[in-house]
Amino acid sequence: MLDIKFVRENPEAVKQNIRNKFQENKLPLVDEVIALDKENREIKQEVEALRSNRNKASKEIGKLMSTGQKEEADRVKKEIAAEGARIDELTEREKQVEEELRNKMLIIPQMIDPSVPIGKDDSENVEIEKFGEPFVPDYEIPYHTEIMESFDGIDLDAAHRVAGNGFYYLMGDIARLHSAVIAYARDFMIDRGFTYCVPPFMIRSAVVDGVMSFAEMEAMMYKIEGEDLFLIGTSEHSMIGKFIDQILEEDQLPYTLTSYSPCFRKEKGAHGLEERGVYRIHQFEKQEMIVVCKPEDSPYWYDQLWKNTVDLFRSMEIPVRTLECCSGDLADLKVKSCDVEAWSPRQKKYFEVGSCSNLGDAQARRLKIRVKGKESRYLAHTLNNTVVAPPRMLIAFLENHLQADGSVTIPEVLWPYMGGTKVLIPKK
Repeated sequence: MLDIKFVRENPEAVKQNIRNKFQENKLPLVDEVIALDKENREIKQEVEALRSNRNKASKEIGKLMSTGQKEEADRVKKEIAAEGARIDELTEREKQVEEELRNKMLIIPQMIDPSVPIGKDDSENVEIEKFGEPFVPDYEIPYHTEIMESFDGIDLDAAHRVAGNGFYYLMGDIARLHSAVIAYARDFMIDRGFTYCVPPFMIRSAVVDGVMSFAEMEAMMYKIEGEDLFLIGTSEHSMIGKFIDQILEEDQLPYTLTSYSPCFRKEKGAHGLEERGVYRIHQFEKQEMIVVCKPEDSPYWYDQLWKNTVDLFRSMEIPVRTLECCSGDLADLKVKSCDVEAWSPRQKKYFEVGSCSNLGDAQARRLKIRVKGKESRYLAHTLNNTVVAPPRMLIAFLENHLQADGSVTIPEVLWPYMGGTKVLIPKK
């Protein structure tokens, strides 16, 4: 959410930002919030003046009564009563205006960084850099669930019976590999100085409103019936929510945290769910990283976060690339974002395995995350990035480590987490 003062003073810049995001339907919101802001400030001024007059009149009544001027005192009392009714009327209207103003402000997108390429959707995202050499072997790479099935490592039919489409059972070596990657990612981030955390897997609506747009919530979040609770779609939500309504000491910044959680997503929209695969599903586990820092430090941490993911995948011998998200592909709260994509030898192309985002002060403004500086208080900046999210990551892992005989090699960094196993041998 933007600062209303910024919108008031820079309406054309805000409108151009909306155009850059190809959201022309939101352009009227700028004039609407400016009008509401003007009305809100006028109401406050009138209420303040009326209260000041009432205080003066109360003193005057006392003087009139003390000098026996009862009729004049009664007249002043009637004036105060009328002004009191007007104050009540204005106070009620003030609440309505402020609620309407906030609701509209929540829809106006965050100002994007000048470096963000302008484009309508993810087809116009820009490749930044490749890491590792993409390789296509001279033998066929089966579909990822077929690889898993060769190890008796997945049971989709049972999952469909139990929970429906978009769920899975991981079994045996594949389940162990899944857990090994999560454990390795946890230790990888701890070694980089991040504090490990297991957060709540449900959050209240106030936190949901603070960390994401309404459109994102509708497409992603599962609501707990009869409770003011939502299942998290990523631990970023509860991790940033940890700081709601907090005043942080400047010398304690930055907070660098890495968190494990299951994630739950409706996956509504154009992408849909795969019938056979585990690329886009309702439930998965993820290791996340978040940073809460001073505004001037957020560009540095943005680069550090995506590099962590690149380094993690490269340590597991998986080629990746980074892709700068264009303006039309940025969620409304994001200032800047890039995707990390892993190489798929089967598809002969890259696919997304992580997303790194700088949200500026958008979440901090919504959640009231402030920093106590030496001279004044200010809003923190928040950032987040996926460390690793199996089972999607398993697709890249299995395809890049599959051998001609159907076995899967385990990179050295995972040996301790796999009980020393260096090669997975298929059962069929």
